[in-house]
Amino acid sequence: MTEERDKLNRRSFVGSAFGAAAGVGMSTLLANQAGAQPPAGGQPSGPPGEELRPSMRRPTQLYRVEADVRDCEVEGEIPSDLNGAFYRVGPDPQYPLRPRNIPFDGEGHVSMFRIKDGRVDYRSRFVRNERYMAQDKAGKILFPMYRNPYMDDPSVEGLSRSTANTHIINHRNLLLALKEDSPPSAMDLLTLETVVPVYTFDEQLPSKTFTAHPKIDSETGNMVAFGYEARGHGSDVVSVFEFTPQGKLVWNAEVTVPYVGMLHDFAVTQRHIVFYVIPMAIDEQQMKDGGPHWSWDPSKPTYFGFFRRGGDGKDVRWIEGPTRSATHVMGAFNDGDKLYVDVEMSMSNPFPFMPMRDGSTWDPVAGSSHITRLSVDLSQRRPSSYGIETMYPDHVGALPRQDDRYNTVPYRYGFLPCPDPNASDRRQAGACYARFDNQNRTSTLFNAGVDTSLAECCFAPRSADAPEGAGYLMGVATRNNEGGRADLVILDAEHLADGPVATVRLPIRAPGQIHGWWVPEGQLPAA
Repeated sequence: MTEERDKLNRRSFVGSAFGAAAGVGMSTLLANQAGAQPPAGGQPSGPPGEELRPSMRRPTQLYRVEADVRDCEVEGEIPSDLNGAFYRVGPDPQYPLRPRNIPFDGEGHVSMFRIKDGRVDYRSRFVRNERYMAQDKAGKILFPMYRNPYMDDPSVEGLSRSTANTHIINHRNLLLALKEDSPPSAMDLLTLETVVPVYTFDEQLPSKTFTAHPKIDSETGNMVAFGYEARGHGSDVVSVFEFTPQGKLVWNAEVTVPYVGMLHDFAVTQRHIVFYVIPMAIDEQQMKDGGPHWSWDPSKPTYFGFFRRGGDGKDVRWIEGPTRSATHVMGAFNDGDKLYVDVEMSMSNPFPFMPMRDGSTWDPVAGSSHITRLSVDLSQRRPSSYGIETMYPDHVGALPRQDDRYNTVPYRYGFLPCPDPNASDRRQAGACYARFDNQNRTSTLFNAGVDTSLAECCFAPRSADAPEGAGYLMGVATRNNEGGRADLVILDAEHLADGPVATVRLPIRAPGQIHGWWVPEGQLPAA
């Protein structure tokens, strides 16, 4: 952390860190669960002791609205070359969360903006998987604590614990709803009906778990994925595997991690698989005492681990590094003898609601994230260190995205939701989407204003063969001065400062979002 950043007022970071924590527009997510309006710009006004912890103690005010809105009102004009569906998912609890639980533990609620021929239809549905259906039948919570099997009701033994609330991706004409502690749940791409509550890729899945962040190979279209705690609760084995677009398993390997930590995301290049182990570590005693799966252990280092893609994993190399957090990858690639991974990185725990194992108070400055480039020189036979470079020091935020056609190859452009870095007053900063040009290290902004919160954005190319970054950036905007009503904003990704080319107005709030995914028209089944 630079001396200049150290001088910044701690409270000035609270809003941006809070909004960026855990890869969620968290103030919007909490407001959706609590039925309250976030402060201006989606940013709380006080320190975490005033804003976060009381909200964790209050009973959740439920939302649970499954909706259909046909032919939504549109301001502006939907581009003629934008046809497909934008999906998003987040936690929406069936029943009030128990004390000490965290906002990530609500049931998965998927929403879809179906865009075709200038018209937009909106639909939202819960993922009706084993957990949801068991609780619906019982009329109460049966899994009362985040990823804590010790607290489960005896009646759910043997059922999948998945909330299916973290990410979605299309595969074999299905929409897979993902939660990294379990196999996916499969939904119909057009109706959002749950068709396979526990999807195991025709019993080929070589792990008991499946990541929330699979990568699509830029050349073959194969889906590369992994599962950590792959052999069950507390396992230090990570299983890595690759499926063809037709669903055939073509490769898998296993590696052992230095310690069991939260491997939320990973990086895939043409030649390597990369994991970054952070000290958000499993805490068995905390679980036995009724708490969540993880706590932040500042005594642990990080480990940058990489091995040859397509191999058996025995060549894995773990490089120890300083204590950091990095939960989402913007892009990764090989360049000659260099391996690069661009991530959001913070100096400490980025999740205000995750316990600190040493009993310290969550630090909003150390918990704020910047886009950071990690690098390893592969020309060294046994590299002993990795590079850490802050790429855009003026931008604070999480949930970075890229043109997903470039998941595994060199890329130029990235995107990030963030406060306006040019604002002198945080309260007037406004919620923004930034477009980064990694070639010349510049950025451009769309500023949605101080009364709006922005969820993670998603990129849609103009066509399958359009140049990188040529297309549309879209995301859900929560209008805090209108009771939390939601809009979908659609921007020309090459001209963000011009503002939306179209705004799809919903008459209601939208469920909270963690991640979203774009499916172009050619990948959707016929109606």
